[in-house]
Amino acid sequence: MISFDSVILRVLQDGLLAFFVGVGFALLFNAPKKAVIMAGLLGAGGHMLRFVLREEFEIGIIAATLAGSLFIGFCSIGAAHVVHTPPVVFSMPACITMIPGLYAYRTMIGVVKIADTDTSVRTPGLLTETFHNFVLTGSLLFALAIGISVGSLLFRKKSVKHLRLRGQRKT
Repeated sequence: MISFDSVILRVLQDGLLAFFVGVGFALLFNAPKKAVIMAGLLGAGGHMLRFVLREEFEIGIIAATLAGSLFIGFCSIGAAHVVHTPPVVFSMPACITMIPGLYAYRTMIGVVKIADTDTSVRTPGLLTETFHNFVLTGSLLFALAIGISVGSLLFRKKSVKHLRLRGQRKT
């Protein structure tokens, strides 16, 4: 039986690694200094959500990736007003933590093997496996694009700057 401490440690480890990936890509994209940490935090939060959904709740990778990218997309709208930077500045580096690189790699290796007739004859399930990886890669990229876009599309006309909290006076 896995202990609760072990689960928390694995989730925090996953978040820490995703934080550094988000920060690294924000620096690579030459994001403003004030947005770099936010990109790391959003990347860590989205990736930890995906990790928990996959590992603890046994939700499929596509649905978990969609949930993680929706988290990043919605949080980036609010964070944009805190950091005074457009949401895409930190939502893109944050979502890169969930890019399906392994599945894309497996797809490309499968395509190369299919092109070699000798290998494709010896491996009967190669075409099926390659097509599966191709569809999975496309679905994950589509889920990431949807997740990033939904927040911006929903809040395109309205801004959270104009929302008043309870007890807050009109300025």
